[in-house]
Order: sequence, then structure tokens, then C-alpha cells
Amino acid sequence: MLTYQEVSRLFSKATGIKEDMIRFHTVSSLAEAEQPKGLFVPVSEQSGTLQEAISNGAVAALWPEGVKVPAYAPNHFPIFYTQDNLKGLEEIMNSYYNYLSQHEETRERTKFIFPDKGLLNEADETYDIAVMAEKINGYGSNQSKAGEE
Repeated sequence: MLTYQEVSRLFSKATGIKEDMIRFHTVSSLAEAEQPKGLFVPVSEQSGTLQEAISNGAVAALWPEGVKVPAYAPNHFPIFYTQDNLKGLEEIMNSYYNYLSQHEETRERTKFIFPDKGLLNEADETYDIAVMAEKINGYGSNQSKAGEE
């Protein structure tokens, strides 16, 4: 399962609580999606608001550096900063996929939630994030995944 510690290695600039043992059960680019213990990564205007993501279970967010965090965000809420959220999401997925390929026995998995596969491919035609998400969500499909019964 994706942890705070792993994400903080990718994005050294962060605010809020610094707790290495936080485990992200979901990573979502859609605020309206149920995302228990989620890491919210808004990649477009259609992603929704941080407030909506928090109300749907997000416990942290990846945020564009230089963009003001909404005042309603709790002080303890972990926020990781990146120059580009889409590229940041790509880094998270690459890191997590590499982790899974080395730890095939891992039973608990982070679930990745995307609203529109086409949207994710617009920004970088040479890197297909949707395919990567399918690989991650399908990796070890005979094993249970986080958030699924």
C-alpha cells in the first residue's frame, strides 16, 4: 500500500502533519469519488475541489506549487507540492508500480481512481497513465485490493 513516507520521498516540499505510517488506500483525481484514506491529485478543472475530496475521504493531497491552498484545508492535512500535478501523478504511479513488481506477495493494494482515461492522456502523449493505472489495479488480480470486498 502507498504510504506517506513513499510520497514524501518523491515530493520533499510538504505541509501539514508528517506521519510516515499514513497509508493511502486510494489515489484519486476526482474529488467526488469515494476515496477512503485517499490521496487527492487534482489534474484538471474537472477534478473538483479539495473540500469535496476531503468530505469523500481524502486524508492528503498533491498540490501545484505556487497555487494557494484553500483556507478551509485543516492545518494538519498533509499537502505535497509539485510543479505539475499530472507529472506528479505519473511519478507516484511509477514508484508504486515498481514497488508492486518487487513485492508481489503484497495483499493490500492502493486503488487508483480516474474520471476519464482520455483526459489523463492529453497532457503527455508519450506516457499513458491510464494504461499504467490498469496495470496497477489489475496487478495480482486474484488478490484482494484495498477498498474492495
